[in-house]
Amino acid sequence: MAYPRLLVHLKYLRTTLFYSGMRPFQSIMRKRRMAAFVKNMNLRENSKILDLGGQPMIWSSVNNKLDITILNLPGIAQQHYPSHHNFTYVEGDACNVAGFADASFDLVFSNSVIEHVGDETKQAQFAHEVRRLGRSYWVQTPSKYFPIEAHSGMPFWWFYPASVQAYFKVRWRKKLPDWTEMIEETRVLSVPQLKTLFPDASIKKERLLGISKSYVAMHLH
Repeated sequence: MAYPRLLVHLKYLRTTLFYSGMRPFQSIMRKRRMAAFVKNMNLRENSKILDLGGQPMIWSSVNNKLDITILNLPGIAQQHYPSHHNFTYVEGDACNVAGFADASFDLVFSNSVIEHVGDETKQAQFAHEVRRLGRSYWVQTPSKYFPIEAHSGMPFWWFYPASVQAYFKVRWRKKLPDWTEMIEETRVLSVPQLKTLFPDASIKKERLLGISKSYVAMHLH
């Protein structure tokens, strides 16, 4: 009976190796993305930023000192991360943000969040809050066309037939239920869908080796 246990071990090993291998790559891409963000959005010292669903570490490569409010679900944000920025942490729902009036922020920022908020209705609510709260905004989301899917580590995951995806999910769910739930609830967006959600935005394609890795809906007031 060692063979089934070996398969379980290899399943965890694949997931562990994928996320371990992705960390340095993600760090490089994050710095590159934030450099593009700073270049395109004309940030000023002490600009008021609302980061929907984010973490403080993504801001470490931005030199200008900013006044950043991070809104996330309870217990998610890493609130003791050292930084030169002024952080305020708020718990809440990014699809229904309470306590802030229209145009309360110079800019609303979101990195790889909109694909996790839920169905089409939830994504539309998220987009509405982005546009309501910020005079400018920057919303990034991964492209389904990148060869390695960013969440599961599976090659060309979004192009598998539904039956094949279901095959993998059934097996993943037995040992990694929370992780599988995250995969199941991820809903990637196309460029036309982003344009519908953010009609006043321009869509920027983030490329790696000529392949679209992610899209950014950006609007500069």
